[in-house]
Amino acid sequence: MTNPVDRTSTSAEEANLREIRYEYSHNLVNILSQLGASLFVSTYQAGKLAVVSVNGSSINISCHNFERAMGIALGSDRIGVGGDDWIYFLKNAPELAPQIEPKNHYDACFLTRGSHFTNNISVHEIAWGSQELWIVNTLFSCLCTLHNNYSFVPQWKPPFISALAAEDRCHLNGLALVNGTPKYVTVLGQTDTAGGWREKKATGGCVLEVPSGKVIVEGLAMPHSPRFYQNRLWILNSGVGELVSMDLVSGKLETVAVLPGYPRGLALAGNFAFIGLSKIRETAVFGSLPICDRFDDLKCGVAIVDIRTGEMLGLLELQSGVDEIFDLQLLPNIRRPAFFGPYATKEGTAPIWLVPTPGSNN
Repeated sequence: MTNPVDRTSTSAEEANLREIRYEYSHNLVNILSQLGASLFVSTYQAGKLAVVSVNGSSINISCHNFERAMGIALGSDRIGVGGDDWIYFLKNAPELAPQIEPKNHYDACFLTRGSHFTNNISVHEIAWGSQELWIVNTLFSCLCTLHNNYSFVPQWKPPFISALAAEDRCHLNGLALVNGTPKYVTVLGQTDTAGGWREKKATGGCVLEVPSGKVIVEGLAMPHSPRFYQNRLWILNSGVGELVSMDLVSGKLETVAVLPGYPRGLALAGNFAFIGLSKIRETAVFGSLPICDRFDDLKCGVAIVDIRTGEMLGLLELQSGVDEIFDLQLLPNIRRPAFFGPYATKEGTAPIWLVPTPGSNN
């Protein structure tokens, strides 16, 4: 990593201001520019979704308010954000982008267009499938979809889960799609009692295949963020602080990189892995994990790793204002998106109305 740059971002909340101080290595500018992409990062602790983009030779970060922001689902023309009680939906209006100040700066304009009230289901990762949005429903230990008549529609649960119950029995938390269909999930334990995964959280984590429920990898410490990429399965072995990958033919598991924070949130593009890092506190959930003995001081932010060598090429470090990251996603082919979340006016942004043009069929 080279040439760290200091920045401060201040975002308005309803009752107070949150100042987020950050530092980044200049490689982050080069890598995002090379990929032609922007980065979206969620933090439930601060209730923010951050949009990271390149502005000339520097990084720009804008922060937007969501209640307990967690899973992010990105598409070229739509975004889903999961949180406390809601799934929010944003739609790209590219025709508006050139008009947003500063004019001719943005190449996309995402506006909040709707939401679905789920009540609290402890939403974790979400992803656009080939036909619908898939949601990791951690509280009810299942994968689900949405329907206007229901809070959620259960679609799959691990074979060891005997009943649909609001008990977080195995802490189902991560989802990998293959060809638009759920294929792999992470759980923190193969347990069927309320909160049962907590007892062996340092060794009970595993990856399951969907829909068979077959155990693909076991013995992990609080795994998160499974991803299928370049014909391999990539997993964050979070309680140990590692990015690991698996050859699905041989079943061999390899450690790719050791991270200086609790890793959670993974996006892969080119030869790069973007990995969310969090600080952890000594609590009933995070205490007594191997990562606690591995590092004296954990970082919060986003690490960029070369997946060929395991070398950490860059780091966006959040030095104050945020201590944890949940999810992150790369949006390809959009370098500078304008973003208007559900509380845009409370963040000091002027309202935008999108209406059909006269004579259109929309």
